[in-house]
Amino acid sequence: MQIARWLVVFVCLLGVGGFIADFVVWETARQHMKNPAWPKHAKFHNAQTMLMGIGLGLLGGLILLLNRPLTISDLLVASGAASLYWVSMLLAPLFPETAWNDPEFRESTPRPFGLHPQLLLAYAAIGILTFALLLSWEYR
Repeated sequence: MQIARWLVVFVCLLGVGGFIADFVVWETARQHMKNPAWPKHAKFHNAQTMLMGIGLGLLGGLILLLNRPLTISDLLVASGAASLYWVSMLLAPLFPETAWNDPEFRESTPRPFGLHPQLLLAYAAIGILTFALLLSWEYR
């Protein structure tokens, strides 16, 4: 159960990654919050999303680190909180007029394994959470 706890804590910590990528690291921030072509309302929603990732990560982390002993219910709730940011990222392209990046950055954005980096990270985070839940299954 401890391995599962720390895997989920790791995904919770990834919640700050949106802020780092979209606001701090110049190469990626220039595509988001530091992009002069973006309207202020788009930046508002990007800020909202960054803060939501941090908040959900904090919520999941607090559930995991403050509750002793850890129960399977705690792990499920924390995993649910940690997964919401990543699941919403995976589902966002279902809305019309959405794209993984703006056209001017399409060619310069690396595609590890043929995937946009955010898509790859979302798959990895969901995979880690799924693995953590499978590890903890014997404790239910």
